[in-house]
Amino acid sequence: MKPKSTIRLFAILGFLSVVFSFATCKYSTRDSAPIPSDITTFRVNAFENKARYVEPALAPQLTEKVRQKIISQTRLRETKNDDANYDISGYISNFSVSTSGVANQQAGTNRIDVTFHLVFKNTVDPDPSKSFETDLSSSYDFLASKTLQQASAENMDNILKTVTDAIFNKIFSNW
Repeated sequence: MKPKSTIRLFAILGFLSVVFSFATCKYSTRDSAPIPSDITTFRVNAFENKARYVEPALAPQLTEKVRQKIISQTRLRETKNDDANYDISGYISNFSVSTSGVANQQAGTNRIDVTFHLVFKNTVDPDPSKSFETDLSSSYDFLASKTLQQASAENMDNILKTVTDAIFNKIFSNW
């Protein structure tokens, strides 16, 4: 190698090492907002089913899934008392079926629509923006040859997971 080439190579390598030593990249998959230290307890009230069509197992199973997710994913402890720091309640406001796809002038696929009305109260922080009510919706397609009862049974695990995750994320995430 020629001396000029060697000097240029060392200069480039030196420059790159300086750039990379100061370059930082932060990536995080955690999107949950930190729970304030003064929040220690939560209560999940039994969810109700106020939809026109009542899927009997949905409300009690959803209540239990939300309780278990909060217990397993946060440091909060559950209480049955009225003095819970986070008070969570709500109801299934819609559980309905509609046609989502047509083939040969007949329904090919149908869709189950589920809407959950969440009521969240932060009893520690008097700021009204820390408590809220919101609707969370999900849809599940199924073959039109199946009955609503068959489709509900087949999609129940997915419905429970999706709605539970939506409730949890709405309460504990930044988005």
